[in-house]
Amino acid sequence: MTITVALAGDTMLGRGVADGIGAAGPHGLFSRGVRDVFHEADLALLNLECCVSGRGRPWDAPGKPFHFRAPPEAVEALADLGVDCVTLANNHALDFGEDALADTLAHLGAAGVRTVGAGPGVREARTPVILEAGGLRVAVVGVTDHPPDFAAGPDRPGVAFADLRHGTDAWLRDEIRALARSNDLVLALPHWGPNMTEEPLRHVRRAAGDLVDAGASLVAGSSAHVFHGVAPPVLFDMGDFIDDYAVSEFLRNDLGLLFLARLGGDGLSRVEAVPLRLDFARTRLAAGADRDWITGRFTAACAEFGTAVAVEDDRLVIDVSR
Repeated sequence: MTITVALAGDTMLGRGVADGIGAAGPHGLFSRGVRDVFHEADLALLNLECCVSGRGRPWDAPGKPFHFRAPPEAVEALADLGVDCVTLANNHALDFGEDALADTLAHLGAAGVRTVGAGPGVREARTPVILEAGGLRVAVVGVTDHPPDFAAGPDRPGVAFADLRHGTDAWLRDEIRALARSNDLVLALPHWGPNMTEEPLRHVRRAAGDLVDAGASLVAGSSAHVFHGVAPPVLFDMGDFIDDYAVSEFLRNDLGLLFLARLGGDGLSRVEAVPLRLDFARTRLAAGADRDWITGRFTAACAEFGTAVAVEDDRLVIDVSR
C-alpha cells in the first residue's frame, strides 16, 4: 500500500495576504492549478506561519520585527486545498500572544484541520497527530529550534521547542522511536535554521540524520523561505508557499516548490516537486523562465547530496527506488 502526501512550506496568511482576504475573500489565494495538485494527494500538510485570530497584541520581544495574524476566514483557504494538518511549531505561532494561539487552535479545529507543534502546555505541544489514509497510520510530529521564548511549558501555552543547534533533544528522538513502533509512517516537520540561506546549515544536516535514525519515514523542513536540496528521505527546506514578502533577486523567494511524496510500508519511494510562482499574496504554477530557473536551482541543490532529478511533465522527480 502506498499513499501520496502533499507538502508545502511557509504559509503566511497575515498582513498583505490578510488584506487581500478582507477585500476579496479567502478563495482566490491559490490558482486552480495549485489546488488541483493538492487534490492529487491522500493527505496534505504545511507549515502555517501565522496565528489565526481577531484578538491579541504583538509579542513584545527584542529583535522581533514581524508579527503575522490572519483573520478567522483564512482557514477557508486551507479547506479549499484539502489541508489535513498544519504544524504551528515556528516563530510566528505566538505573534499575537496566548489568546491568539488559542483562537488559532479553535478556528483550525472547527474547519477540520488538525494541528501539531503548539498547544496550551508542553505536553499538548509535543503530542503528535495520527492520520489515516490508504489503510496506513501516519504519525506527524512538529518541532522548532527557534525562538526559545515561544517554548511551551508545563502550564504555559507555546510551541514544541528543541534546541537542535546543540544536539537533538532526547524527548524528540524518543517520541519518534515510539511512533515508528506503533504506526506505519512517521512524518517529521521541523522548523529549523535561519532565514534566507542557500543550503542547510551543519546543525540542520546533523539533526536530519538523527530524526531519520530515530525512525522518521520523511523529514520535511521549513524556515529558510527558499527551497533547499533533497537527500531522501529528507526535504531540507520546502521554501515559501504564500506570503507578501520582499523578494531577493538572488535567492528568488518568489519561486518555490510544492512537494508530492509517495510513501508506503517501506518508506519514501518517489518525490515530485511542482514549480510555483508566488505573486503578492497569491500563488500559482510557475511557467516559462520561472520554471526553468526553479529546475536549474533545484537540480543543482539536490546534486550536492548526490540526488538525481528528472523532469517529467513539468515536474521535478526524484525516484528513490533507484
